[in-house]
Amino acid sequence: MGFSAPQKNIVILGGSYSGVSTAHYLLKHVLQNILPDKDLYRILLVSASSEAMCRPACPRGMLSDDMFPQEKLFVSIPKSFEKYPKARFHFIHGIATELNTTNRTVSISLPTGTVREDYLRGIATELDHTKQLATIRLSAGTLKIDYCVLVIATGASTPSPLHGLNRDADDLRTSWRKFRSALPTAKSIVIAGGGPAGIETAGELGEYLNGHGGWLRRTTDPKVSITVVTAGPNILPFLRPALAEKAERYLTAVGVTVIKNARVKRVKPEGAGRTDDALISKTTVIFDDGRVLEADLYIPATGTIPNTKFIPKPLLTSDGRVENDPMTLHVRKAGSLVYAVGDVATYSRPAIHLILKAIPILCQNIERDLILSTEKGRQMMVWEKYEYRIFKEDTRETQLVPIGKNKGVGAAMGWSLPSPFVWLLKGRDYWLWTTASVWNGRQWKLPHDRWGQWHLEE
Repeated sequence: MGFSAPQKNIVILGGSYSGVSTAHYLLKHVLQNILPDKDLYRILLVSASSEAMCRPACPRGMLSDDMFPQEKLFVSIPKSFEKYPKARFHFIHGIATELNTTNRTVSISLPTGTVREDYLRGIATELDHTKQLATIRLSAGTLKIDYCVLVIATGASTPSPLHGLNRDADDLRTSWRKFRSALPTAKSIVIAGGGPAGIETAGELGEYLNGHGGWLRRTTDPKVSITVVTAGPNILPFLRPALAEKAERYLTAVGVTVIKNARVKRVKPEGAGRTDDALISKTTVIFDDGRVLEADLYIPATGTIPNTKFIPKPLLTSDGRVENDPMTLHVRKAGSLVYAVGDVATYSRPAIHLILKAIPILCQNIERDLILSTEKGRQMMVWEKYEYRIFKEDTRETQLVPIGKNKGVGAAMGWSLPSPFVWLLKGRDYWLWTTASVWNGRQWKLPHDRWGQWHLEE
């Protein structure tokens, strides 16, 4: 199945913070008010999941649906864009499988299911005249899309399916249900990885299964043995050692043991903790020094894997991320009007606050490039100032790590934060208090420091 049309496609691959934010910003401030021929362009947002979710909340959300209001944790992407003209936005539920930078096309694998779009082939099952909406039953297939602009925002997958939307939101819920079913009988849990995901998961599990413990003292006779294994000399390597040591004391209080300078060499069965079949398998964890741990549950939390299998290798760096300009976010090797943002790209370390900083810069640079790519735009518009907006990564120590519902460690812009501040900002609901404005677009107001206004010549 192919797709091309008189309208020019601005294709955004990825339906999390980066992709959803880019789509909202372009619709509100570029297509809506700025571009000449604004009806010539439309946004096509492609996502493997039809729902966006607050991924940082997974370490707590995986334990029980009672931890968070589910309607806030999972949010429908199509509904978040209903306020925009239908001619300017379309959502595609699918997975990018091939990028052809020569022909400027991207291929999308479509799941079997029901979608609401006006350009896809399928069997019409319902027509709503009042909403001017057709419901179409699709067969699984491939959709090939021509792009004028391409934004790669596919993010990264987690080693454990418990920690994010590696596939659809329903798949994540299924993994959570399976994991929860194993918790009542689990006596030992091993978590590989001493970064935020591993430490937060250990803290949540420790408090949930072993209780709160006392003030900085170990829970007496913990019901479940929980072990964190890290290859480094300290957990939380991005934070200063004093904060890592404080986090370790908090973990001790909820019955968590930390093993340092140890690397997991392999596990038995292969794929334990990573695949659906072996998600809750009893696991033998073998270290590179020969030591062995037996675990009723094994959770790998060692970094993330960029979602770039569909991207030509010349565009990638050795770690699998898309190589892009660290200042303008262009993917230079992919041709004109191609950009990357978020965890999938090299311009910055993975962090939500850095993604949110990058979105206005990315979108204003797209705006500039689109205008100057057309003869009409060059003739009709006169810039007061038209240099590219420049992104500069904030490398100051900034990371917040809750340990259970009441404690945590962290720093912001180089300043150490006391535990109550970590709770206030993140630990109380893992940023859920901030996500509504991101998903519905209210986060993105027109910045005061944007370029001088475009002047239309009659």
